[in-house]
Amino acid sequence: MTACIYRPENFRPEGQSGDNEKKPWRLRFDAESPRGVDPLMGWTSSSDMRSQVKLRFGTKEEAIAYAEREGLAYRVEEPKPNTAARRIVSYADNFKPTRKGLWTH
Repeated sequence: MTACIYRPENFRPEGQSGDNEKKPWRLRFDAESPRGVDPLMGWTSSSDMRSQVKLRFGTKEEAIAYAEREGLAYRVEEPKPNTAARRIVSYADNFKPTRKGLWTH
């Protein structure tokens, strides 16, 4: 079974509460068997229990050390670099006298 070590793209460290700030790296297991459809209820099911497990780590190195310590085959997916530069704009910038263009509702 292969494990995947990754950092979610929607990870936002500033201004967020909860555990998401503390442990941004994840380890999940790839599915060994395809999901099946229950004929009576129509629900999807799987006999693979490891596909439900998602572990959190503070750093990529911690996740790699865990996988090596447990003898897991793993691959690391690096996060895509954010190429779009975000410009910080405040609400007060709408009313600056040096604003280009007219302010309208």
